[in-house]
Amino acid sequence: MSLRSLGLALALAAVPLSPSLSPVAQAAAPQVKTQAPGYYRLMLGDFEITALNDTVATLPIDTLMTNTTPETVRAALARNHQPSPTPTSVNAFLINTGAQLILVDTGANGLLGPQAPSHLVANLKAAGYTPDQVDAILITHMHGDHIGGLTTDGHINFPNATVYVDAAEKGHWLNAEAEAKAPADKRGGFAAAHRLLDVYAAAGKLKAFDGVTSLFPGITAIPAHGHTPGHTVYAAESKGQKILFWGDLMHVAAVQFDTPATTVQFDSDSPAAYKARAKIFAEAAKDGYWVAAAHISFPGIGHIRPKDATDGKADPKSYVWEPAQYSLGE
Repeated sequence: MSLRSLGLALALAAVPLSPSLSPVAQAAAPQVKTQAPGYYRLMLGDFEITALNDTVATLPIDTLMTNTTPETVRAALARNHQPSPTPTSVNAFLINTGAQLILVDTGANGLLGPQAPSHLVANLKAAGYTPDQVDAILITHMHGDHIGGLTTDGHINFPNATVYVDAAEKGHWLNAEAEAKAPADKRGGFAAAHRLLDVYAAAGKLKAFDGVTSLFPGITAIPAHGHTPGHTVYAAESKGQKILFWGDLMHVAAVQFDTPATTVQFDSDSPAAYKARAKIFAEAAKDGYWVAAAHISFPGIGHIRPKDATDGKADPKSYVWEPAQYSLGE
């Protein structure tokens, strides 16, 4: 180093740091405490699938599950690092076939109370769509957290959409005789179904189907009765790829994948619900297609596979959930 360079270095070392460069802690930034918009997208052949979160409800899962014990449920939740009561996603799904925009279920729209506010429409818009663009709504079943978003204060939320539902489901929830026979604490569901669906029926926008039905090219309704009298799953297929929208085929991933025989108080026919679940779990694991579930942690899209038993072989009665990996899309 030359004498000139050494002198310059010593001179700079003697200059105090300016206040803007001093390592003084800044005032703490306020915490934001909000999430990013709740939508997730993947391509299925030529179809665009978008998961939409409506809300997250905190439920006493340990006391709601049946054909088990609260202790068993709490142990399963603990193994999966989940609290009790348990945050439970309420998801809907959008299918853009390129020709039609199809919504599977509509969320609760506030029907689960003030602690579970609705974000479905906001997330639909954040995902790049508006309610008036929806051509069809496929209802898995008529529980409030799946049909609540159909209307607000009696006004249709999806003005250009036709609602599709299984005939057995429609025949139960919109049936005066069935309502009269229901226990008093169950009749609210019938009133809600009328309030949310009658306006679509009056407009000629409520259509029922019966059994396995091709509704649109690549979109098929498949009966999975049990959770409700007409509970339905929907398959979307494009270019050899498939996804099955489960609705409430199951509710709690931490419990029911390991023990599919575990049922829930919300089932209208628990043995039938378990039978449908066992059949579809086995098919999904064998065929390896995508599945989308209403109450698995958002986005609720993934695959299932048989759980490895202690002898290293696949256990045909237990399954593992493999959630979709996040990607940036195209």
